[in-house]
Amino acid sequence: MMLKLGVPSKGRLMEKTFEWFGARGVEMEKPEDREYAGEVSGVDGVSLVLLSAGEIPRELAAGRIHLGVTGTDLVRERLAGWSGRVEELALMGFGQADLVIAVPQFWVDVDTIDDLDAAAAAFRARHGMRLRIATKYHRLMRDYLREKGVADYQLVDSQGATEGTVRNETAEAIADITSTGDTLRANHLRMLSDGPVLASQATLFRSRTAEWDEPTRKSLARLQARLDL
Repeated sequence: MMLKLGVPSKGRLMEKTFEWFGARGVEMEKPEDREYAGEVSGVDGVSLVLLSAGEIPRELAAGRIHLGVTGTDLVRERLAGWSGRVEELALMGFGQADLVIAVPQFWVDVDTIDDLDAAAAAFRARHGMRLRIATKYHRLMRDYLREKGVADYQLVDSQGATEGTVRNETAEAIADITSTGDTLRANHLRMLSDGPVLASQATLFRSRTAEWDEPTRKSLARLQARLDL
């Protein structure tokens, strides 16, 4: 059995993944006429599967690929009990982005998560409804807010243009991924000062549920030796 390695199928993540492996002697190529398969040289027994970054956590958890490159945020958001289903092999040093909570700039009294908790309680007392936080990271945010003791909120699903939900009055605050914070500032939002909910980056993961027979275990050992892992 060939060891199946899933990598992002397009864009900057694919390019940076190819560069990362190439710098370590494992060359990858995406043939023009084969959208979902690629070629690997520099190590035997490895086949390349091209997927969207969002599909890779699911394929790892299902055991349909042995290794995969995707964001830390996607694995932790999409896989319940993620550490029992995948293992981090390497942080790759690109694709960095932080999941942060941001509030309107004019909320001068809200700077920390404790301040947000107090504001949420006051909001519910005043308006008879829970403070809305727009996000697509429901699992991560529920876990984080529960850990911090924040109760008077509701998550509003937002799969795009999350920063605009406050301006459009469909949410009072947001939780989203940001690299520079420029888009937040452009929408008159600012991050809480506690730091990110999660610092994410591209990561090489190993599936704990895939079939690891003798050939795939040997291929993994050869690949790890080449990558110096």
